[in-house]
Amino acid sequence: MDKYIYDESNGLWYELQGDYYIPCLILSEEETQPIGLWGQRHREYLKEHKHIVYATMLMEGKLNSYLVKIDRQAEEMYLRLIKEMAKRQGVTEQLKAEQPMEWVGKMGNIQACAREVVNNELIFA
Repeated sequence: MDKYIYDESNGLWYELQGDYYIPCLILSEEETQPIGLWGQRHREYLKEHKHIVYATMLMEGKLNSYLVKIDRQAEEMYLRLIKEMAKRQGVTEQLKAEQPMEWVGKMGNIQACAREVVNNELIFA
């Protein structure tokens, strides 16, 4: 038996592994990019609440690149919001040096607010 065979009906190559021919499928570079936390959350939201959109993007091979883009946008938005909120509320490096516990509390609140905004605007929208 040949190690590789080509099926003209579907245009795929097959490799012999044991007694079976397995299709030689290679994911594009776009489909192998890692998806961060924001993208994973959005994927779960799509699975649970937007079944058709999820299935369509998955079948067309566009889901991974879409999730990577959403993840990048969400991370940029999150960091920008934290920076802006900290500036507006006067949370500075000086406060961090003089009153570290107050700084930790304020930054925790700022991060929670920024996370909520990103979730509402991008992830669960």
